[in-house]
Amino acid sequence: MDEKKEVETMAVFKEITCSQELGQIMDESCGRQVIIFKHSTSCPISSRAWQEVQNFIKESSDEVSVCMIKVIESRPVSSQVTEELGVKHQSPQVLFVRNRQVLWHASHQEVTQAKLMKTLAGETLPVNLMD
Repeated sequence: MDEKKEVETMAVFKEITCSQELGQIMDESCGRQVIIFKHSTSCPISSRAWQEVQNFIKESSDEVSVCMIKVIESRPVSSQVTEELGVKHQSPQVLFVRNRQVLWHASHQEVTQAKLMKTLAGETLPVNLMD
């Protein structure tokens, strides 16, 4: 029975494919930490980053929601993220969102499980979106 206490719920994972789902995630960011992962299904660098995000999901609790947007298959919603959140599009890319604002983002080789864990723990500095 002690083993059940050690089992924690993994991070919540959703794929976003439309504007309505993005709106729900933005609403959710007002009560829970949200990570949006922009993924190119045709890019090997993005495949590596996706593996890092999957490892993060397995090691995180349900206090965070992780969302993936496939940038080729769901281009309109990917573009909407760029417009609404004011962060230049890249893929792979992760955006850490709280209260509808990007607090931190990274792309390409910077997308790692370790950096996501540090961000979730509040150990990374907020981004300067003017850069």
